[in-house]
Amino acid sequence: MCMISKKIQLVLFCLAIASGFSFKEKSTAITNKRISASHFNTAIYESLDLASLGLSKKAYDWALAGYERLKSSGQIIQEHIISVVDFSLPSNQKRLFVIDVLKGELLFHTYVSHGKNSGKLMAKKFSNKASSFQSSIGFYTTGEPYEGKHGLSLRLIGKEKGINDKAFQRGIVIHGADYAEESIAARQGYLGRSLGCPAVPQSIHRELIATIQNGSCFFIYAPMLGYSKRSKFI
Repeated sequence: MCMISKKIQLVLFCLAIASGFSFKEKSTAITNKRISASHFNTAIYESLDLASLGLSKKAYDWALAGYERLKSSGQIIQEHIISVVDFSLPSNQKRLFVIDVLKGELLFHTYVSHGKNSGKLMAKKFSNKASSFQSSIGFYTTGEPYEGKHGLSLRLIGKEKGINDKAFQRGIVIHGADYAEESIAARQGYLGRSLGCPAVPQSIHRELIATIQNGSCFFIYAPMLGYSKRSKFI
């Protein structure tokens, strides 16, 4: 009986050790996965050479931070898409970046207008108020496309209270516009301006809307100190 008992104890001891190693290996794998995901996000910025295209690293980092918060709270459906508008750039430069973060691909890099009361070449003033005709910065999720006065348009749902949460009531949407074409910027030095909507070139708006519609993350960045203190997403 004593010999059998010792053998049983030895077997149980070995199983416990094996189980311990298995748990340790599993924990390490999970940690490595998280680290790899973090490095992967940084790698996208570098591999796509987004800095040379004008996208500021701060805009990119803030976009990822807000995207993660929206994703973790179940507020986005299209988890592979992040759209970033970088208003630190003038309107005569391509400042809308649509990125597939899973494939590491830049899907769109194009022009986008700002509100007529936000500025001429640069967007410097922002508002959440109706009839301000200014752009609103911050995080949005995309809604459903619809046919409106601007043709095919895409609703934006502002996620930040006091910053852009009135976007839906204001009718702030993504739509195509002739005044957002490159030829306009080349001719007059800046894009035409909207009433607050991020209007995109008429020539690509249908394809772009089809890509980002129905629950993707859309972020409008501007280098404002006040925003970083008020936002709960960064």
